[in-house]
Amino acid sequence: MTLVRCVGGILHDEAGRLLLIQRANEPARGLWTLPGGRVEPGETDAEAVRRELREETGLEVLPGELAGSIVRGPFEIHDYRCTLRGGVLRPGDDAAQARWIDAPAFATLAEHGLLTESLPTLLRNWHALPSPVL
Repeated sequence: MTLVRCVGGILHDEAGRLLLIQRANEPARGLWTLPGGRVEPGETDAEAVRRELREETGLEVLPGELAGSIVRGPFEIHDYRCTLRGGVLRPGDDAAQARWIDAPAFATLAEHGLLTESLPTLLRNWHALPSPVL
């Protein structure tokens, strides 16, 4: 099986909240996850991260270091830490909603099974969970 290369962006705001989108389409329709998608032919991972976050969230980002990777079905997903550069948060493309999520809201989504499979564990392992409310 040939894997489809995908990217995702891990972005926190000044308050330590994590940017998540609610998927509008399959796979995982209705679940919350990191914004991202497929890498187009001839596109670098960094270019794909910038494009996907702009399309799904309206935000301009600077992709940084690779936080980690996972294979989920036919998708090989590489998630990158990002820095916010501008834009206005609004859902678009494959996102039904786009929101900054704090630690309590993240825990609530996890408790109700509204996050994509293994997202809490991956983010914990990558030290990328939303910060606790101060």
